[in-house]
Amino acid sequence: MKVFVSGGTGFVGREVVRQLLAAEHHPVCLVRPGSEDKLPGGAELTVRLGDVTDPASLNEALRGCQAVIHLVGIIRELPARGVAFDRLHRQSTAHMVAAAEAQGVERFIHMSANGVTEAAATGYYRSKWQAEQLLRGSALRWTIFRPSIIYGIEDDFCNRLAEMIRRLPVVPVVGDGRYRMAPVAVEDVAAGFVAALREPASEGQIYPVCGRDSLTFNEFLDHIGRALGRSRVCKVHSPLFLVKPLVFCLQNLPGFPLTSDQLTMLLAGNVCDPQSWIEEFGIEPQNFTEAISRQLQETSR
Repeated sequence: MKVFVSGGTGFVGREVVRQLLAAEHHPVCLVRPGSEDKLPGGAELTVRLGDVTDPASLNEALRGCQAVIHLVGIIRELPARGVAFDRLHRQSTAHMVAAAEAQGVERFIHMSANGVTEAAATGYYRSKWQAEQLLRGSALRWTIFRPSIIYGIEDDFCNRLAEMIRRLPVVPVVGDGRYRMAPVAVEDVAAGFVAALREPASEGQIYPVCGRDSLTFNEFLDHIGRALGRSRVCKVHSPLFLVKPLVFCLQNLPGFPLTSDQLTMLLAGNVCDPQSWIEEFGIEPQNFTEAISRQLQETSR
């Protein structure tokens, strides 16, 4: 199957493309000029230049495809560069849906996020919700995945925390560290996208995507620490009444690691019931303790 992939140069996108190639699909990847080298290699991979924020570049790019996997997303806004949630989530999805309909590409598989609701407290979740509604209101045969925190060899979140644990005598933790998360391996996330292409029962369905391990942030750090050979991760817990105004004031500074939206989402937790995803696609999520140990051993080589 010829599958159009937006966001194929990203962390999740590269794994989706790898698995499409392994399943003998023909991925057609939309990339901005100069980003081609970020894609995995493969004789059956086609590169088409364009941008999801430029609808004029999409119609010709989708020509001849039988399905779309739409993965474009950001976790942080950079307004000075035009990087905004509404533009990259809602508007880009509107452009992709319109192009798919214009080209007769009926199958559309979309990556949203765990925690989205209409009345969400953050712009990230609201824009993801709005993108979902655009797709659900279309005539396309859609499937939506809502992943929790995704980890893997090339991820930023776990690798950054691992680097802090390696270098710092104590690791700063926002609040009490009891907010929970259910991390999911990027290989498992990608497997769902690829399997959905040939699973008619997934059409018109929304799947929460999480691992089976529900961990507090404190436990999350401890698991990473043990994978690095640390018997104990020393933590210093910062009171929220100090952290929140600090983040609000400093979030727009280059290199500052956290925004108010990200802080809100972190404290809200990120867990779900993944049973429908597991049963529909026959995926057994990787055990986080075992997977993070393999990941950090690989990245330390």
